[in-house]
Amino acid sequence: MNALEVTATFNGGYSATVEARGHTIAVDEPESTGGADDGVMPTELLAASLASCFALALGHVSRRDGAELPGLRVDVRAERAGRELRYGRLIVTAHAEVPAAELAAHVERAQRLCWVSNTLSQPPEIEYRATEDSCLSD
Repeated sequence: MNALEVTATFNGGYSATVEARGHTIAVDEPESTGGADDGVMPTELLAASLASCFALALGHVSRRDGAELPGLRVDVRAERAGRELRYGRLIVTAHAEVPAAELAAHVERAQRLCWVSNTLSQPPEIEYRATEDSCLSD
């Protein structure tokens, strides 16, 4: 996979619909911040991307090792960086019905296989572009 693309379509208010490979995700802000709470917040998607990618990496590592991780789940806690509009710390916690030392060994091996954590730990360049839609040029 050399590149991937997703599209977010603004629906008004604080709502958007994200599309990727035919799948859709509703994105919104909570009512307490002016949204309708009809979907997850973008920042929750960030944490969800990390949690789900790491869960898949753990599953891959355990299968490769011939081990099972029953009840595997991954939690992510995002802690705000002071008053800045970003998170300064992401805490990834894996849980499974196996001894902690066994799970820790899988966690260590899975870290290098998680695209999301690799990207977050070595931030990519972000390039913003603006283009005019064809309906506006008539």
